[in-house]
Amino acid sequence: MKTLILAEKPSVAREIARVMGSRDKHKSYIEGPKYVVTWALGHLVGLAEPEDYDGKYGTWSLEDLPILPGKMKLKVLRESSHQYKAVAQLLRRQDIGELVVATDAAREGELLARWIMDMAKWNKPFKRLWISSQTDKAIKEGFASLKPGNQFDRLYQSARCRAEADWMIGLNVTRALTCKFGSPLSAGRVQTPTLGMIMQREKEITSFRSEEYHVLRADLGGFEAVWRGSNGDSRIFDAEKVKSLQSKLDGRSGAIVKLKKSEKIVPHPLAYDLTELQRDANRMLGFSAKQTSNVLQRLYEQHKLVTYPRTDSRYLTSDMSDTLKERLTSVAVGPYASLARPLLRKPLPLSKRIVDDSKVSDHHAIIPTEQTVILGSLSPEERKLYDLIARRFISLFYPPARFDNVAVVIDVAGETLHAKGVTVKDNGWKAVYDGQAMEEDEADGDSDDDSEASTLPELKEGQHVTITRCRIQNSRTQPPKRYTEAALLTQMEKHGLGTPATRADIIEKLVSSDTIDRQGHSLHPTGKGKQLIELAPADLRSPELTAKWEAELERIAKGQGKPDPFLSGIRDMTLGLVRGVKNSEATYKPHNVSNSHCPDCGTRLLEKKSKRGLMLICPNEDCGYRRSGEKRVSNRRCPQCHKKMEMKEGKAGLYVQCITCGITETVNKDSKHINKREQQKLVKQYSKQESIGSNLGDLLRAAMEKKG
Repeated sequence: MKTLILAEKPSVAREIARVMGSRDKHKSYIEGPKYVVTWALGHLVGLAEPEDYDGKYGTWSLEDLPILPGKMKLKVLRESSHQYKAVAQLLRRQDIGELVVATDAAREGELLARWIMDMAKWNKPFKRLWISSQTDKAIKEGFASLKPGNQFDRLYQSARCRAEADWMIGLNVTRALTCKFGSPLSAGRVQTPTLGMIMQREKEITSFRSEEYHVLRADLGGFEAVWRGSNGDSRIFDAEKVKSLQSKLDGRSGAIVKLKKSEKIVPHPLAYDLTELQRDANRMLGFSAKQTSNVLQRLYEQHKLVTYPRTDSRYLTSDMSDTLKERLTSVAVGPYASLARPLLRKPLPLSKRIVDDSKVSDHHAIIPTEQTVILGSLSPEERKLYDLIARRFISLFYPPARFDNVAVVIDVAGETLHAKGVTVKDNGWKAVYDGQAMEEDEADGDSDDDSEASTLPELKEGQHVTITRCRIQNSRTQPPKRYTEAALLTQMEKHGLGTPATRADIIEKLVSSDTIDRQGHSLHPTGKGKQLIELAPADLRSPELTAKWEAELERIAKGQGKPDPFLSGIRDMTLGLVRGVKNSEATYKPHNVSNSHCPDCGTRLLEKKSKRGLMLICPNEDCGYRRSGEKRVSNRRCPQCHKKMEMKEGKAGLYVQCITCGITETVNKDSKHINKREQQKLVKQYSKQESIGSNLGDLLRAAMEKKG
C-alpha cells in the first residue's frame, strides 16, 4: 500500500516529492515507490453559495434575507474543479492506504485539507505533517515524526466556525446593504470594524482645531534648555506671556538646582512575527502589508531561507536551541559576516526573551533557516525583506544597548528651565543596525518639541549658568495622523481583528472595494467608505464584538470552547444585523458620480478605479456601457486663461471644459469650425489640387464647402 501526500501548492508538492523519493511525474501528481504526492491549488472545495440551496437566491432580494441554512453545504470550486477531480481519484485508489496532510501548518491549511477529505468521503487513516520551514532537513524530520490527524480536530473546528461565521454575516449584511441602498456595498465581520477605526480617526482629524503655541528656548553657552510651566508643559499659548518671559530671562543668570543621572538599558527587540514584520516593512521600506506577505512567502517557499511566515509568536522553542548556530552560520555572508561570525566563537546567550516554549502556540517566530543564503539570487524586494529578518535574528544574541540619561533643572529668576542629554556607553544590539533606533516603543514615544536629547557638557548641581540668548519657537498643535498600514496593523492586532495571516487581505479588500484609498503612506476613507460606515449596523462597526468572536475561535482551537454555541450566537446576531438594515431610514448617494452621461441610456456614469486606470461605468444594469475615464486633453484653448481644455462627453455629445475656469464649449461635429491644425492640413491638401494662382481664401472656401 502507498501513502498519498496532499500539499497546498504544486511548488511545495514538487519539493516534498523530490525529498521523499517520488520521481514519476504526472499532470496532477508525482508518484514513487512509497509515496504519491498531489496538491491543492489553495481551496479546491468551499462553502456552497445561496443559489446552491435554492435557485431563487441567484437574484438578490431584501425579502429573502437573512439566508441561514440549517446545515452548511460544501461545493467543488469551479475554477479548480479539474484538480479536485484528480485528487479525489487518488483518494479513491485501492492501493492508497493512508493520507498525509501536508498543507500549510495553520488554521486555513487545515480547513482546505479537511474540506477536500469531507467532499471525497475519505474514511481511511490520516496523519499530519507539521513543519515550520521548507528545507530538505525540515521535511525529512517532519516525516520522521508525523502527528495523528485527529490531534488537529480542534484547529479544524475553529477554522470551520470562522468560515461559516464570515459566510453568514458577510454575505447577509452585504446583500442587505446592497439591496436596501441600490449600490454595491460590502460589509464583513472584520473589514467593517477595521473601516470603523479608520473612519473614527478621520472624524478626530476633521473635528480638530489647530492652535498656535510657542516654546521658549534658552542658549546657555555650551547647551540649550527649554522653559516649562508648573505642569511640565513647554507649550505657551499666550503670545504676550512668552514675550514677557523672553524679556525677563534674556541675559539673566541662574543655577542648576537638580541634576539626575540614570543608566538606561534597552534589551534587543523580540524576533519577528508576521504582523511586526509587516509593520517594520511598511515603516522602513514602504511595503504594503500584502506586498510583505507575498515577498515573505517567496523567501519561505521558493528560496527556503526563512521559517513559516504566518505566525503570531515572537519567541523560539527550546528544541531549536541546538540549531541556532547553524542558522547563524547560514546568514554569515556579505554584510552580515562581521556581525554573525563573532557570535559563533562562544556559546549563545539564550534568555527567556529569545526561547520561551510557553509563548509559542502553532509556530515559532520568523527566523532564517539553515539554508545558506546567496544574496545575488534574490530580487531587490526579497533582499530588503531578508535584510530585516537577518538583522533581527542576529541582534537576538547581542547584549542590551546601554546609555546614561542626564536630566538637568535650572532656576533662572524664579522660572524653571529643563535640558536632557544622552551618553552612549554601549551600542549593544544597535550595532547590528548601524546605529538605527529600533526599539519597539520608540514610534510611540514622546514627540513634544523639547523631547530631543542632546550631548551635554560636564555639569554639576549648584553650578551657575548665564542665558546668552532667548529665542521663541512658534508652532501649531497637530491633529492625529491618519493611519499608515503599520499603524493600522497595530490597532487591528490590539483589538483582535483578524489574524496575522488575514490582516493584509482585509486591508486590500477595503482598498479594492473603494472604501479606503492609499494616498502616499496614509490610508484615507473614500466618500463611499464614509457613507458605508454610517449605513452598516452599529454592532458591526465596533471592534469589540469581532474581538470577542476572535477570542472565542481561539478558545475552540484550544479545546476550551464548543462550535455549536458559537455558531448559534452568530445566527442570532445575523438576524439582528439584517433586521437593522431593513429598518434603516438612511439614504446613500454614490460618491463617484461623474459629469459624463452614458451615450446609450443617458444615465450619469460612475467613476471606478481599475488595474487599467480610471473607468467610467454605467450603473444601469440593463446597459453595461463602460469606457476609459482618463482625461482627454483637446487642442482647444480656454478663451479666458488660454490653457488647453479637457474633452468630455455628455447627453448632447462631445464638449470641452477648462478645469481652471470652468468654461465649457460644445464640440459639434457638424459645425464649420476648423482648428488651426485642420486648417493647415486642408490648405496643404487643396494647394495640390488648385492652380498656383488660387489664393488662400479660395482654398479655405473650397475646404469649408467640402466639409459642410
